[in-house]
Amino acid sequence: MSKRPDSLETLQIALELIQRIPKGRTVTAAELRQQLSDAGFERDMRTIQRQLETLSEYFDIDRDDSTKPYRYCWKERAKGLSLPSLSAQESLLLTLAEQQLHNLLPARLMKSMEGFFIQAHQQLGAQDSTKREREWLEKVRVVSTSQPLLPPKVDPDVFEQVSNALFADQWLTVEYKNAAGKQAESRIMPLGLAQQGPRMYLVCRFDGYDNERSLALHRILSARASTFSFERPKDFDLEKYDSDGRFAYGDGEFVRLSFSIEKEAGLHLLESPLSADQQVVELEDSYEISATVVDSAMLEWWLRGFGNAVGGVNRTAAS
Repeated sequence: MSKRPDSLETLQIALELIQRIPKGRTVTAAELRQQLSDAGFERDMRTIQRQLETLSEYFDIDRDDSTKPYRYCWKERAKGLSLPSLSAQESLLLTLAEQQLHNLLPARLMKSMEGFFIQAHQQLGAQDSTKREREWLEKVRVVSTSQPLLPPKVDPDVFEQVSNALFADQWLTVEYKNAAGKQAESRIMPLGLAQQGPRMYLVCRFDGYDNERSLALHRILSARASTFSFERPKDFDLEKYDSDGRFAYGDGEFVRLSFSIEKEAGLHLLESPLSADQQVVELEDSYEISATVVDSAMLEWWLRGFGNAVGGVNRTAAS
């Protein structure tokens, strides 16, 4: 019988492995080693194999050694590790995070968390004790504020390379095809990832330039992360980039916007103002609205969307 793990470091790796061994399907030592690596635990293959051999002796872990590589899983009726597992609330939070944030987390991190997501799904299974949390998933939904569109297809390999390079501050070589169909290969510095409706955008700086551009992720034909890292520009702030209207096709110029809008069409602006300094004058059949906003193409599209319900539009430079 193998020697019991007697160091804190060995115990930590053992716990990480146990939480990533699935139930109902199998996993190889190489797959587990990659998951640990993605989570920041670098261990050689022989160490992982020794740990799995030991764990198979002490816990209800099944090792299929009929073919190589060996495959591991929890036995069908195994209860798993007798330690505090995910609570129902933690399982609900993890499941919602998996659903809503999978495009905003590095692909490597999502892979390393796979075991925890599986555990969360199992925890929220057909148990009376988790009925409320399980039902909550059917009670909440993120809805679109415009005509729903299917998201454009993003190459999974592209997303993995982009998100990992962004996470590690590594240079990225991309082959990009713009809206006009022009195709080019460029070396870029990935700075931010944003989801706008069904589309994903990568904010970056091209090598040799000091200004930012947004690339639609679905138009990146290929991506390759470099082993060379860069120092993230101290003058770049993704939140400011957004508030300057850059995702709305603006250039950060603020204007004082004023217009009139029919009451039925404009009531929501009393509940959700355009800005903190918005002013409203109520007339018999309409509202006169004034607010300081970023001037952008999206603002123009928004105003045009009201058709004849909006009139008297005026823009002046914000003081």
